[in-house]
Amino acid sequence: METYLLLKLRPQLITPEAFQPFGQVIFASPDGKDYDATDAQLQLQNGTPRFYIMRLHQRGLKFDRITRHQRVTQCLGALNGQTWFLAVATPTPAALPDLETITAFHIPGNCFIKLNIGTWHAGPYFLTPTADFYNLELSDTNVVDHETCNLMTTQGVEYEIMV
Repeated sequence: METYLLLKLRPQLITPEAFQPFGQVIFASPDGKDYDATDAQLQLQNGTPRFYIMRLHQRGLKFDRITRHQRVTQCLGALNGQTWFLAVATPTPAALPDLETITAFHIPGNCFIKLNIGTWHAGPYFLTPTADFYNLELSDTNVVDHETCNLMTTQGVEYEIMV
């Protein structure tokens, strides 16, 4: 059996400032507000946008894989006011994330997040048996733009989000 290091992450409550290296946090705004920098800055021009609701089953709070998309921004948000967790790392030119930047966020159900192109991410994670999330990406993101790094085999680490 291989040895690995279990690293524990304490999630911080998401804020636009704290999440800025990874993407954007979008909260409700008044109807009729003009478009500005507080709106999701989307990059969907590399294919056909896909907006769908995905039902996920609770998988615990440990992860040893982290994924990125190099062609598209991705938006995620929980339905029904569900609280959730996400771990992220800043985009890198290499096929490995910078472990020093891995950060966990506690995301309330009254906002959604937009991941910048190339942001490494693990999750969504949540405490209920199932949760529904909307997802905006490209129609072929999971086929042609889904790069996953196995942190256990490449770095000898696994993470656990501590709630």
